[in-house]
Amino acid sequence: MERMETSAAADRHGTGLAAAWRRAWRLPLVILHILAGVLEALWLRARYPQAHPAMAMAKQRWYLRLLSLLGVRLRVTGAPAGGAMLLISNHVSWLDIPVIGALWPCDMLSKAEVAEWPVIGWLARNVGTLFIRRGSGEVSRKVEEIRERLAGGRSVLVFPEGTTTDGRAVRRFFPQLLAAADQAPVQPVALRYRDHNGDFDPTLAFIGNDEFHHHLWRLLGRPRVIVDLTFGAPLPADDDPKRLSERAREWISGQL
Repeated sequence: MERMETSAAADRHGTGLAAAWRRAWRLPLVILHILAGVLEALWLRARYPQAHPAMAMAKQRWYLRLLSLLGVRLRVTGAPAGGAMLLISNHVSWLDIPVIGALWPCDMLSKAEVAEWPVIGWLARNVGTLFIRRGSGEVSRKVEEIRERLAGGRSVLVFPEGTTTDGRAVRRFFPQLLAAADQAPVQPVALRYRDHNGDFDPTLAFIGNDEFHHHLWRLLGRPRVIVDLTFGAPLPADDDPKRLSERAREWISGQL
Protein backbone atom coordinates (compact mmCIF):
# COMPACT_ATOMS: atom_id res chain seq x y z
CA MET A 1 0.00 0.00 0.00
CA GLU A 2 2.80 2.40 0.92
CA ARG A 3 4.56 1.68 -2.38
CA MET A 4 1.35 2.41 -4.32
CA GLU A 5 0.92 5.72 -2.48
CA THR A 6 4.55 6.65 -3.21
CA SER A 7 4.03 5.84 -6.90
CA ALA A 8 0.86 7.95 -7.04
CA ALA A 9 2.66 10.89 -5.42
CA ALA A 10 5.51 10.57 -7.94
CA ASP A 11 3.01 10.63 -10.80
CA ARG A 12 1.32 13.70 -9.36
CA HIS A 13 4.59 15.63 -9.16
CA GLY A 14 6.24 14.33 -12.32
CA THR A 15 9.00 12.32 -10.63
CA GLY A 16 10.07 8.67 -10.69
CA LEU A 17 10.76 6.15 -13.46
CA ALA A 18 7.48 6.66 -15.31
CA ALA A 19 8.10 10.43 -15.44
CA ALA A 20 11.61 9.86 -16.82
CA TRP A 21 10.16 7.66 -19.57
CA ARG A 22 7.56 10.26 -20.48
CA ARG A 23 10.25 12.94 -20.72
CA ALA A 24 12.42 10.70 -22.89
CA TRP A 25 9.84 10.59 -25.70
CA ARG A 26 8.02 13.88 -25.15
CA LEU A 27 11.00 16.23 -25.03
CA PRO A 28 12.37 15.44 -28.53
CA LEU A 29 8.86 15.76 -29.98
CA VAL A 30 8.30 19.13 -28.28
CA ILE A 31 11.66 20.41 -29.55
CA LEU A 32 10.83 19.26 -33.09
CA HIS A 33 7.40 20.88 -32.80
CA ILE A 34 8.93 24.21 -31.75
CA LEU A 35 11.43 24.09 -34.62
CA ALA A 36 8.65 23.21 -37.05
CA GLY A 37 6.74 26.23 -35.73
CA VAL A 38 9.72 28.46 -36.50
CA LEU A 39 9.90 27.15 -40.08
CA GLU A 40 6.15 27.52 -40.59
CA ALA A 41 6.23 31.07 -39.17
CA LEU A 42 9.03 32.02 -41.58
CA TRP A 43 7.11 30.55 -44.51
CA LEU A 44 3.84 32.23 -43.57
CA ARG A 45 5.46 35.61 -42.92
CA ALA A 46 6.97 35.47 -46.40
CA ARG A 47 3.52 34.92 -47.95
CA TYR A 48 0.96 36.67 -45.75
CA PRO A 49 0.62 39.77 -43.56
CA GLN A 50 0.43 39.13 -39.84
CA ALA A 51 -3.34 39.73 -39.75
CA HIS A 52 -4.11 37.16 -42.47
CA PRO A 53 -6.50 34.34 -41.44
CA ALA A 54 -3.88 31.77 -42.45
CA MET A 55 -1.65 33.03 -39.62
CA ALA A 56 -4.47 32.64 -37.08
CA MET A 57 -5.29 29.11 -38.26
CA ALA A 58 -1.62 28.11 -38.11
CA LYS A 59 -1.35 29.38 -34.52
CA GLN A 60 -4.38 27.36 -33.46
CA ARG A 61 -3.02 24.19 -35.06
CA TRP A 62 0.36 24.71 -33.39
CA TYR A 63 -1.20 25.28 -29.96
CA LEU A 64 -3.41 22.19 -30.27
CA ARG A 65 -0.47 19.97 -31.21
CA LEU A 66 1.64 21.37 -28.37
CA LEU A 67 -1.09 20.63 -25.83
CA SER A 68 -1.40 17.10 -27.17
CA LEU A 69 2.36 16.50 -26.86
CA LEU A 70 2.31 17.79 -23.27
CA GLY A 71 -0.61 15.57 -22.30
CA VAL A 72 -2.94 18.51 -21.68
CA ARG A 73 -6.65 17.71 -21.88
CA LEU A 74 -9.20 20.53 -22.12
CA ARG A 75 -12.64 20.42 -20.52
CA VAL A 76 -14.56 23.33 -22.02
CA THR A 77 -17.76 24.94 -20.81
CA GLY A 78 -19.38 27.64 -22.92
CA ALA A 79 -17.81 28.93 -26.11
CA PRO A 80 -16.13 32.03 -27.54
CA ALA A 81 -18.75 34.58 -28.53
CA GLY A 82 -17.24 35.01 -32.00
CA GLY A 83 -15.93 38.02 -33.86
CA ALA A 84 -13.35 40.40 -32.46
CA MET A 85 -13.36 40.20 -28.64
CA LEU A 86 -11.35 41.41 -25.69
CA LEU A 87 -10.86 38.18 -23.75
CA ILE A 88 -9.91 38.55 -20.08
CA SER A 89 -8.80 35.64 -17.93
CA ASN A 90 -7.27 34.72 -14.62
CA HIS A 91 -3.60 33.86 -15.01
CA VAL A 92 -1.99 30.67 -13.69
CA SER A 93 0.71 29.63 -16.15
CA TRP A 94 2.38 30.29 -19.48
CA LEU A 95 0.17 27.38 -20.59
CA ASP A 96 -2.85 29.72 -20.37
CA ILE A 97 -1.84 31.14 -23.75
CA PRO A 98 -1.88 27.91 -25.80
CA VAL A 99 -4.91 26.66 -23.85
CA ILE A 100 -7.06 29.65 -24.82
CA GLY A 101 -5.37 30.20 -28.18
CA ALA A 102 -6.15 26.62 -29.22
CA LEU A 103 -9.86 27.36 -28.96
CA TRP A 104 -10.06 30.87 -30.40
CA PRO A 105 -7.63 32.78 -32.64
CA CYS A 106 -6.40 35.78 -30.68
CA ASP A 107 -3.35 37.92 -30.09
CA MET A 108 -1.93 37.94 -26.57
CA LEU A 109 -0.68 40.62 -24.26
CA SER A 110 2.29 39.07 -22.49
CA LYS A 111 4.97 40.21 -20.07
CA ALA A 112 8.04 41.61 -21.80
CA GLU A 113 10.31 38.90 -20.38
CA VAL A 114 8.69 36.31 -22.68
CA ALA A 115 10.09 38.14 -25.71
CA GLU A 116 13.58 37.26 -24.44
CA TRP A 117 12.95 33.52 -24.08
CA PRO A 118 15.07 31.56 -26.60
CA VAL A 119 13.10 30.53 -29.71
CA ILE A 120 9.72 30.84 -27.93
CA GLY A 121 10.21 34.61 -27.69
CA TRP A 122 10.98 34.82 -31.40
CA LEU A 123 7.87 32.80 -32.22
CA ALA A 124 5.72 34.97 -29.97
CA ARG A 125 6.97 38.19 -31.58
CA ASN A 126 6.34 36.87 -35.08
CA VAL A 127 2.76 35.71 -34.52
CA GLY A 128 1.43 39.01 -33.23
CA THR A 129 2.00 38.90 -29.46
CA LEU A 130 1.97 42.27 -27.70
CA PHE A 131 4.44 42.78 -24.86
CA ILE A 132 4.25 45.00 -21.80
CA ARG A 133 6.90 45.66 -19.16
CA ARG A 134 5.41 46.01 -15.69
CA GLY A 135 5.94 49.37 -14.04
CA SER A 136 7.21 50.96 -17.25
CA GLY A 137 4.32 53.37 -17.89
CA GLU A 138 3.45 51.64 -21.16
CA VAL A 139 -0.22 51.03 -20.37
CA SER A 140 -1.65 53.92 -22.42
CA ARG A 141 0.35 52.89 -25.48
CA LYS A 142 -0.67 49.25 -25.10
CA VAL A 143 -4.33 50.23 -24.80
CA GLU A 144 -4.06 51.99 -28.16
CA GLU A 145 -2.35 48.97 -29.71
CA ILE A 146 -5.12 46.69 -28.41
CA ARG A 147 -7.73 49.11 -29.78
CA GLU A 148 -6.09 48.93 -33.19
CA ARG A 149 -6.12 45.12 -33.17
CA LEU A 150 -9.78 45.00 -32.09
CA ALA A 151 -10.83 47.63 -34.66
CA GLY A 152 -9.08 45.53 -37.29
CA GLY A 153 -11.20 42.49 -36.40
CA ARG A 154 -8.62 40.63 -34.28
CA SER A 155 -9.36 39.33 -30.79
CA VAL A 156 -6.93 40.08 -27.96
CA LEU A 157 -6.37 38.17 -24.70
CA VAL A 158 -5.24 40.05 -21.58
CA PHE A 159 -4.58 38.94 -18.00
CA PRO A 160 -5.72 41.85 -15.79
CA GLU A 161 -4.15 40.41 -12.62
CA GLY A 162 -0.80 41.41 -14.07
CA THR A 163 0.90 38.26 -12.75
CA THR A 164 0.30 34.55 -12.25
CA THR A 165 -1.23 32.92 -9.16
CA ASP A 166 -1.55 29.32 -7.96
CA GLY A 167 -5.17 29.30 -9.13
CA ARG A 168 -6.82 29.20 -5.71
CA ALA A 169 -8.18 32.74 -5.98
CA VAL A 170 -8.20 35.75 -8.29
CA ARG A 171 -6.10 38.79 -7.47
CA ARG A 172 -7.29 42.34 -7.92
CA PHE A 173 -7.68 43.30 -11.59
CA PHE A 174 -5.87 46.32 -12.99
CA PRO A 175 -8.63 48.03 -14.98
CA GLN A 176 -6.56 50.30 -17.21
CA LEU A 177 -6.25 47.82 -20.09
CA LEU A 178 -10.01 47.39 -20.23
CA ALA A 179 -10.26 50.92 -21.59
CA ALA A 180 -9.87 49.21 -24.97
CA ALA A 181 -13.31 47.62 -24.47
CA ASP A 182 -14.90 50.49 -26.38
CA GLN A 183 -13.83 48.69 -29.57
CA ALA A 184 -15.24 45.18 -28.93
CA PRO A 185 -17.22 43.05 -26.48
CA VAL A 186 -15.49 41.78 -23.34
CA GLN A 187 -15.70 38.06 -22.66
CA PRO A 188 -14.40 36.66 -19.35
CA VAL A 189 -12.63 33.30 -19.24
CA ALA A 190 -11.95 31.18 -16.13
CA LEU A 191 -9.09 28.66 -15.95
CA ARG A 192 -8.47 25.91 -13.40
CA TYR A 193 -5.66 23.33 -13.56
CA ARG A 194 -6.12 19.76 -12.34
CA ASP A 195 -3.90 16.69 -12.12
CA HIS A 196 -4.48 13.46 -14.04
CA ASN A 197 -7.05 12.35 -11.46
CA GLY A 198 -9.08 15.54 -11.89
CA ASP A 199 -8.06 17.03 -8.53
CA PHE A 200 -7.25 20.74 -8.31
CA ASP A 201 -3.46 21.04 -8.30
CA PRO A 202 -1.79 24.37 -7.38
CA THR A 203 1.65 22.87 -8.09
CA LEU A 204 0.92 23.19 -11.82
CA ALA A 205 1.11 26.98 -11.55
CA PHE A 206 4.01 28.97 -13.03
CA ILE A 207 4.62 31.49 -10.26
CA GLY A 208 7.24 33.37 -8.29
CA ASN A 209 10.82 32.86 -9.47
CA ASP A 210 9.98 29.73 -11.47
CA GLU A 211 11.82 29.49 -14.78
CA PHE A 212 10.28 28.32 -18.04
CA HIS A 213 12.63 25.38 -18.65
CA HIS A 214 12.23 24.09 -15.08
CA HIS A 215 8.44 24.30 -15.28
CA LEU A 216 8.39 22.62 -18.70
CA TRP A 217 10.64 19.83 -17.41
CA ARG A 218 8.24 19.09 -14.55
CA LEU A 219 5.27 19.25 -16.91
CA LEU A 220 6.84 16.76 -19.33
CA GLY A 221 6.92 14.17 -16.53
CA ARG A 222 3.22 14.44 -15.73
CA PRO A 223 0.96 11.67 -17.05
CA ARG A 224 -1.75 14.17 -17.91
CA VAL A 225 -2.91 17.68 -17.05
CA ILE A 226 -6.59 18.61 -17.11
CA VAL A 227 -7.60 22.22 -17.66
CA ASP A 228 -11.14 23.39 -16.96
CA LEU A 229 -11.83 26.29 -19.31
CA THR A 230 -15.08 28.24 -18.91
CA PHE A 231 -16.21 30.98 -21.30
CA GLY A 232 -18.66 33.46 -19.82
CA ALA A 233 -21.29 35.51 -21.61
CA PRO A 234 -20.01 38.80 -23.07
CA LEU A 235 -20.29 41.58 -20.50
CA PRO A 236 -22.49 44.62 -21.12
CA ALA A 237 -20.59 47.62 -22.43
CA ASP A 238 -19.47 50.09 -19.78
CA ASP A 239 -17.59 53.35 -20.20
CA ASP A 240 -15.96 52.81 -16.80
CA PRO A 241 -13.09 50.26 -17.05
CA LYS A 242 -13.07 49.86 -13.26
CA ARG A 243 -16.70 48.74 -13.11
CA LEU A 244 -16.12 46.45 -16.08
CA SER A 245 -13.07 44.86 -14.47
CA GLU A 246 -14.95 44.35 -11.20
CA ARG A 247 -17.76 42.53 -13.00
CA ALA A 248 -15.29 40.35 -14.88
CA ARG A 249 -13.35 39.51 -11.73
CA GLU A 250 -16.54 38.69 -9.83
CA TRP A 251 -17.66 36.30 -12.56
CA ILE A 252 -14.26 34.57 -12.85
CA SER A 253 -13.98 34.22 -9.06
CA GLY A 254 -17.44 32.66 -9.01
CA GLN A 255 -16.34 29.98 -11.47
CA LEU A 256 -13.35 29.02 -9.33
